[in-house]
Amino acid sequence: MLRLALTGANGFLGWHVRVLARALRWPDPVVISRADLADPDTAAARMAGVDRVLHIAGVNRGEPADVAAGNVELAAALARALRRCATPPAAVVFANSVQAGNGTPYGDSKAVAAATLADARPDLDDVRLPNLYGEHGRPFYNGVTATYCRLLADGREPELHVDRELTLVHVTDAAARLMDAPAGGPWDGTMPGLRISVSDLAHQLAGYAATYRRGEIPALVDRHAVRLFNTYRSHCFPEHYPLPLPRHADARGELVEAVKSHGGQGQTFCSTTHPGVTRGEHFHLAKVERFAVLRGTAEISLRRVDHDEVIRFAVDGSTPVVVDMPTMWTHNIVNTGSDELFTLFWTNEVFDPDRPDTYPEPVGAGTRIPAGVVA
Repeated sequence: MLRLALTGANGFLGWHVRVLARALRWPDPVVISRADLADPDTAAARMAGVDRVLHIAGVNRGEPADVAAGNVELAAALARALRRCATPPAAVVFANSVQAGNGTPYGDSKAVAAATLADARPDLDDVRLPNLYGEHGRPFYNGVTATYCRLLADGREPELHVDRELTLVHVTDAAARLMDAPAGGPWDGTMPGLRISVSDLAHQLAGYAATYRRGEIPALVDRHAVRLFNTYRSHCFPEHYPLPLPRHADARGELVEAVKSHGGQGQTFCSTTHPGVTRGEHFHLAKVERFAVLRGTAEISLRRVDHDEVIRFAVDGSTPVVVDMPTMWTHNIVNTGSDELFTLFWTNEVFDPDRPDTYPEPVGAGTRIPAGVVA
């Protein structure tokens, strides 16, 4: 169990660090905001005695001069705080980029930032990150994957301007590398990359979108396929849910098509739930999980980890629908009726008690960095 402090806590990578810390049951990381960095003594006090400081804050987009100055100034501010820290952190990690030193304002500023931090901490762990993708990336800012997923979720088509090869790493794997997270979950700190062209990425995501619009599960043949699909689903939630189920009725009764999966593993199970009883109260990092109430009435509630807003769906077995749990959203289902609730569940993987990818957290509880704090 490590005590972390991090800059950039509200950004794409920073949020995934906080989620992984929650899954590991580590203490919530200490947030060092940009306001804290403006005062070296304040920033020094916040990081004093922690195990690892992760410097994630940076400027990725904008006017070239602003990008260059922003990355250098943030590193310089952190370096000043490190020099004033009475109890220095055991390790300092910089979320650098493979573009460092490539002659662009962004790349050169990242190289200067690394040198600035290394001057204050010669033992700096300088991690060169490739293109990151994952749930809740910001379109037109955090990379082409987030942009394409947003366009497809909105019913638009990805636009290909320049085709090139990319190496994509899932953001949870990058978080695990920065945190030095122990093995044992669906993360991989070695940051296994997916080598893919921009055009192939667009084609693959478009295929997922077309299949999922029918309520069907695309072929999830490897870990990157699962994570790309989860990334797409994060841009669909909550507007695209619940999903209606195809129903077929005749004199014999009714048939409901609950899951159509086009490839990969899967496990289906059913449960009964007594009136007033709640199931769930956990989140997943990679697992795709589908809920379908077939008899009775229920409320499905979800909350994004480290956020406050709760999304609720009232569902009724007389009109079956499905709600697929987005990864990194804690969720539950409660029987709101007076009769027994009958629910079908499906996951994309066979349950492994040694690697369950299930992390307890009540939907009704959670912490959030206050609105208005820029980290």
